[in-house]
Amino acid sequence: MTPAAPPPSWRSLVAPGLATLVALAILVALGTWQLQRKGWKEDLIAQIQARAYGEPGAILPEPEWGRWQAQADEFRRVRVTGTFLNRFETPVYGLAPGGPGRSSAQGYYLMTPLRLGNGSIVMVNRGFVPMELKEPASRPQSQPSGEVTVTGLVRAPEERNLFTPADDPARRAWFTRDPQAIARANGLERVAPFYVEADATPNPGGWPRGGQTRLELPNNHLQYAVTWYGIALTLVGVFAAFAWRRLHPAEA
Repeated sequence: MTPAAPPPSWRSLVAPGLATLVALAILVALGTWQLQRKGWKEDLIAQIQARAYGEPGAILPEPEWGRWQAQADEFRRVRVTGTFLNRFETPVYGLAPGGPGRSSAQGYYLMTPLRLGNGSIVMVNRGFVPMELKEPASRPQSQPSGEVTVTGLVRAPEERNLFTPADDPARRAWFTRDPQAIARANGLERVAPFYVEADATPNPGGWPRGGQTRLELPNNHLQYAVTWYGIALTLVGVFAAFAWRRLHPAEA
């Protein structure tokens, strides 16, 4: 007579159970991270709505630049008057947002120092030009002389990530809109820690084209969070079914 097989042991579930717990922790963490991103995005959208519209104000005065913080001032609509230092115009590589049904365009954002009446400087992102218009000679009307007034948004220096190439000032190869780095490369002092992104007011000759900041931001983080949590619940259900079949083979 063949002896009966030993009953299944819960110990056979230890390895798959641990693997499931690790995967579950990752999925829950991803869902929670998306909820945190949702809160951050909602705060950012609220900031833009509160600051980017209405009558433009003045930039923060120079004595307060050392205490400037992006979360308190970025996206505020401002107006500044001064003289462009066109010889220090710095083209920063970037993409211009495409319109409906169109892809983004490669080109450069023209960062130009604006000397204010008191001698201090604020960098202005005057707008976008396509690749073939990088050099000023290709757009002779684009560099105004004399006093000008610029209306736009206060922006924080652009942050680098692991995929951002290193700037090479000697070759005029820039990849971040960083006013302090550009100022150091050109020997400029008394430069604001932020820059002003010019609005869409047309420039002579049509270039550069300002107003490139997207003020309508997508906020799909709740959908992403629900997706991650849903996958986590599915994983729990799959493991429960697996464990039942492992421990009750005769009833499966």
